[in-house]
Amino acid sequence: MKLLFISSTYIGDAVLSTGLLAELLRRNPDAEVTIACGRAALPVFEAAPNVVRLIGIQKRGRIGHWVDLWREVAATPWDMVVDLRGSAFAWTLRARERRIYRPEPDLGHGSRALARLVGLDELPPPVAWSNVEHEAWADRFVPKGSSFVALGPTGNWAAKIWPADRFVELSRRLSGADGPFQGTKIAVLGAPGEEAAVVPLLSALAPERRIDLVGKAPLGAVPAILKRASLFVGNDSSPLYMATAAGIPAVGLFGPTPGLFGPRQGELIAPWAPKVAEARTPIPWQQLTSSSKAERDTMTSRMDSLTVDAVEAAIRKLLQRLGTT
Repeated sequence: MKLLFISSTYIGDAVLSTGLLAELLRRNPDAEVTIACGRAALPVFEAAPNVVRLIGIQKRGRIGHWVDLWREVAATPWDMVVDLRGSAFAWTLRARERRIYRPEPDLGHGSRALARLVGLDELPPPVAWSNVEHEAWADRFVPKGSSFVALGPTGNWAAKIWPADRFVELSRRLSGADGPFQGTKIAVLGAPGEEAAVVPLLSALAPERRIDLVGKAPLGAVPAILKRASLFVGNDSSPLYMATAAGIPAVGLFGPTPGLFGPRQGELIAPWAPKVAEARTPIPWQQLTSSSKAERDTMTSRMDSLTVDAVEAAIRKLLQRLGTT
């Protein structure tokens, strides 16, 4: 079976799509998989089983990127094409079966529309695949048996970034004498180019307590690192979704974004994220953003109303629910 799986431009969305791919592979264990997605998201799939080819999609003009992709895959007769971008591209290819994402507002959340692509009511849990190289990177920074809490203090939009001084205070509370992770190390995650943004946090951590991972490890190795963490806390950005896939306790910080999680089931932020909780600003997200892209691009942080007390409470509540404290 030849499967073409077209996923997202964005890393977080690509991570969430891993559960769909895993389900398709469970049903078709002999499938030969070609992945096409945004170049930045390619490492999400580099350790996935049965993958024979990775194709990075670079946005170009109105349909230029689709033309580029067509040239790469049109010669192959596909058994199945899965298009999570909801385009008409699958209809330009020879394929026995096409599964194309379509929004279904009546379902209440986009994750359920994605789940329909594989005949399920809820999105399958995301998967964090890793290989020998990824594990070697994890051993380099956090050898097995290490005790640490991971923080994701950065993001691709200033408005959704919690102030650095609050991450500092939170790390003190978590690893302090009365904290749930007394004496633990703090690992700080971030992408290349975000080093300056985390200087206040790293500078406030004692050298023997900090693990600087900002721009240090390749994206594909991040889930392998996160699997060894006791907890992740971070903004609404890709490390949060990687932590979800890694299956560790995680708290996402939300302000001007609704996030990708949902629909809720009781205390669960989503049925496919049983170890994840959220801490939200008391101000609704709709009031913290703008319909104007120009305004959004110039916004500073809209996370000021989210207090350290509120985030700490969310963490302790999650740990209590999971029976880890």
